[in-house]
Amino acid sequence: MAATVRRQRQRRPVCWALVAVLLTDLLSLSDTLAVMSVDLGSESMKVAIVKPGVPMEIVLNKESRRKTPVIVTLKENERFFGDSAASMAIKNPKATLRYFQHLLGKQADNPHVALYQARFPEHELTFDPQRQTVHFQISPQLQFSPEEVLGMVLNYSRSLAEDFAEQPIKDAVITVPVFFNQAERRAVLQAARMAGLKVLQLINDNTATALSYGVFRRKDINTTAQNIMFYDMGSGSTVCTIVTYQTVKTKEAGMQPQLQIRGVGFDRTLGGLEMELRLREHLAGLFNEQRKGQRAKDVRENPRAMAKLLREANRLKTILSANADHTAQIEGLLDDVDFKAKVTRVEFEELCADLFERVPGPVQQALQSAEMSLDEIEQVILVGGATRVPKVQEVLLKAVDKDELGKNINADEAAAMGAVYQAAVLSKAFKVKPFVVRDAVVYPILVEFTREVEEEPGVHSLKHNKRVLFSRMGPYPQRKVITFNRYSHDFNFHINYGDLGFLGPEDLRVFGSQNLTTVKLKGVGDSFKKYPDYESKGIKAHFNLDESGVLSLDRVESVFETLVEDSPEEESTLTKLGNTISSLFGGGTTPDAKENGTDTVQEEEESPAEGSKDEPGEQVELKEEAEAPVKDASQPPPPEPKGDAAPEGEKATEKENGDKPEAQKPSEKAEAGPEGIPPAPEGEKKQKPARKQRMVEEIGVELVVLDLPDLPEDKLAQSVQKLQDLTLRDLEKQEREKAANSLEAFIFETQVSRQETAAPPGLHLALWALPLGLWVHVFACPPQDKLYQPEYQEVSTEEQREEISGKLSATSTWLEDEGFGATTVMLKEKLAELRKLCQGLFFRVEERKKWPERLSALDNLLNHSSMFLKGARLIPEMDQIFTEVEMTTLEKVINETWAWKNATLAEQAKLPATEKPVLLSKDIEAKMMALDREVQYLLNKAKFTKPRPRPKDKNETRAEPPLNASASDQGEKVIPPAGQTEDAEPISEPEKVETEKVAQPSLSLFLPSEETNLFLPKAGSEPGDTEPLELGGPGAAEPEQKEQLTGQKRPLKNDEL
Repeated sequence: MAATVRRQRQRRPVCWALVAVLLTDLLSLSDTLAVMSVDLGSESMKVAIVKPGVPMEIVLNKESRRKTPVIVTLKENERFFGDSAASMAIKNPKATLRYFQHLLGKQADNPHVALYQARFPEHELTFDPQRQTVHFQISPQLQFSPEEVLGMVLNYSRSLAEDFAEQPIKDAVITVPVFFNQAERRAVLQAARMAGLKVLQLINDNTATALSYGVFRRKDINTTAQNIMFYDMGSGSTVCTIVTYQTVKTKEAGMQPQLQIRGVGFDRTLGGLEMELRLREHLAGLFNEQRKGQRAKDVRENPRAMAKLLREANRLKTILSANADHTAQIEGLLDDVDFKAKVTRVEFEELCADLFERVPGPVQQALQSAEMSLDEIEQVILVGGATRVPKVQEVLLKAVDKDELGKNINADEAAAMGAVYQAAVLSKAFKVKPFVVRDAVVYPILVEFTREVEEEPGVHSLKHNKRVLFSRMGPYPQRKVITFNRYSHDFNFHINYGDLGFLGPEDLRVFGSQNLTTVKLKGVGDSFKKYPDYESKGIKAHFNLDESGVLSLDRVESVFETLVEDSPEEESTLTKLGNTISSLFGGGTTPDAKENGTDTVQEEEESPAEGSKDEPGEQVELKEEAEAPVKDASQPPPPEPKGDAAPEGEKATEKENGDKPEAQKPSEKAEAGPEGIPPAPEGEKKQKPARKQRMVEEIGVELVVLDLPDLPEDKLAQSVQKLQDLTLRDLEKQEREKAANSLEAFIFETQVSRQETAAPPGLHLALWALPLGLWVHVFACPPQDKLYQPEYQEVSTEEQREEISGKLSATSTWLEDEGFGATTVMLKEKLAELRKLCQGLFFRVEERKKWPERLSALDNLLNHSSMFLKGARLIPEMDQIFTEVEMTTLEKVINETWAWKNATLAEQAKLPATEKPVLLSKDIEAKMMALDREVQYLLNKAKFTKPRPRPKDKNETRAEPPLNASASDQGEKVIPPAGQTEDAEPISEPEKVETEKVAQPSLSLFLPSEETNLFLPKAGSEPGDTEPLELGGPGAAEPEQKEQLTGQKRPLKNDEL
């Protein structure tokens, strides 16, 4: 039995090791589950994360702020981001880039490029002849595109999120303005790719704000539609959005809340930045007037002075939002001349009067696009920092004709919180409550093509056709299929924007090219030659407007069909058995099994293109892809969704796994019969009906991008490598600074130690009369050489201390003289050399500091273990739960620990203090762990062991107690042994047993707590302290119960004797 117990105890470490490995794998898997969102504003950005245990939290930057400026300072050897870059804007405005998002996806002739150059003339913009865009020319060696600068900012935001989450993050949702077109959205995706981020979605910032508002008000959403208007005025632009909230029924989760974007209006240049620029211009004019008679230079010609004025204008705008007037002050604005001027709110409102007149514009646009009136809007909610300007609120309140404006949302963080919620939804690592989001297309997209028609016999002409692919304010993400039925040879078609009449003339100029892509098809004629006996079902082009609002052409296919009649054949036994099993399970051929088989589908009814009135014979058709095609001809096709009611996340009509469909030969097609038909009787032949056989041929596609060409792959790879090199350089710089700081800190901490000195009596009363400098001098900690403190002198010789001091002084001198040019490796080598020299001395000091606490803990553990062993041996043999081998093993460990302690202390006493000690704190801890492991094993066994059943004596009788006997009398009633009468005196309890019962510790006191370790006493406890430890786990006795167990004797019953 002892061998069996030992084998079980040996298996325990193996089992725990396997559990530890599994937990480690799970923890390592959870380390990569975090996702992030970036609310990318014009002036600042907010970053939020979701990770296991941290739901939707805003990330704090290195300055512990929740908002980080979108500013980058680029120098030859270093980069700065956020607040550090904002401070560098005054010193080096040319190398500090801000508001560069306004240049994304825009060519050099765009009006916004000229506007940016006028606002920030200190930046040098160069022309890129390949893409017709602009670059920032920082120096002859430094040149960056707006996408590369944005990639740096996104990489910096990821580093902030990773530091906050303490784990790597790659998945992100990024917010973009709703008015971004296809070129601008692709530019953001390219910037994210340069930063190494996996973009789960580009979400419109107004949609993210609406999602955040709805998520935190789920209980208020019901089947009644609620129309909410969000008015978002930020630093660079203004957007007004009308959102409808209501619960809808979904297939997956039943009734769930939904938000639908109903109307959108925007102004690209109306925002807080334009107000600040006008204030800056006003302040510059005031400063020039103050120096008018001094023949001074115009302050507008000095970039540093203008940067100071812009910063002061930003501060002034914020203060004037709460005060009627304020004084602008700039020290040393230009030529060491200070500037001071008073500005009132009335003057500010006069400067921006035309801007305030444009405030109602987005509201009217949103109402027109939603085809709604103000009476249908229940509430208007303010979002964005610029809405804090009182005049903006006044004009907006008058425009919307409401009693008040809603301010019940965090104007700065709402978009970031909504985006990170969407990131958690898209991530497979989190399970969140569903919230249906139906975003809307702002710019309609159509397909244009030209074909030859015969108006009269022998008279041919070209006809230009337009078909709306995605209509304005239609929902997305969405897939569409357009079918060309009149082409049998190669042709081209064009993808362009639709009617943009809702944009003004200036907005159309800023919008850029209205032509997106020219699609050239190759191989149409060859597909017709390949299948001459098949009927053509047209050329089908599959389009996808994904979650990010980016349009893509998935594939183009030439589809053919024919009727195939199969001759009757006698089924084999295996075929009949297979058909029977299929019919039992409701089976037909699954779509996956027939992926490469014959497509026998009925032609789906396709809705005509929106707004098209085809002439007789015109067969260009457009349809939305809803579900996977039905492979069996006996199954009717699913109904096609009408209008804008297409479900979110629609499936493509053909397979969407990226594999290219291949033309299949008729001989390779699998035959499919109708489902639900029972197998024919034995020996009877089965007649198969005629079925449709579909052939799909891949058509070659060549895309010519017309709006803004994307970066070629080689250029994109170069940009990625450039950003990686800059990141590595920054990391190396940080590593070197860390090494230099560590070396300097080690020298200072080893050389100098400060000790507190107490003030002499009576000095406290005179402190208030002392100057500050003298007060600091009185209580300053006098520096003292650390090596000559008593605890260090005790364990070292004079020669050792002099050697260490000399080495420290030499390294300090080297660091001051040559440290600026030292590499990271040299600094680390110097630090390692000093640590190796001081390692022995520090080790001896630390060990002597740990000895009292460790030895006291070991003594307490030995005393408690000895008491436990003594109590275990006093348990009667009938009730004994421990084996002799187990108690002998514990006794052996206790004796070995006592012997090791006494021998080691004796040996340590013989050694000089300057030698390496033999009594080590880690050895004491190891002995404690070994002893604690043995005791814990016995405690766990006692805790979970069931009491043994007692054998009943047949000759034993028990008298019935009298009716008037009390409970205490019944408890003390003693049953006489066999052969003795009841009149005889009961057996009295031996005095010896009673004495042992009082002295014996209760076994329940040693039951382990689930929260604390019994056998690691608190620091400061005496070795002889045998006070029972308090238990925190379940089943522990209360303090009053413990006193009864230890301080009072309990009368023993007869069965216990």
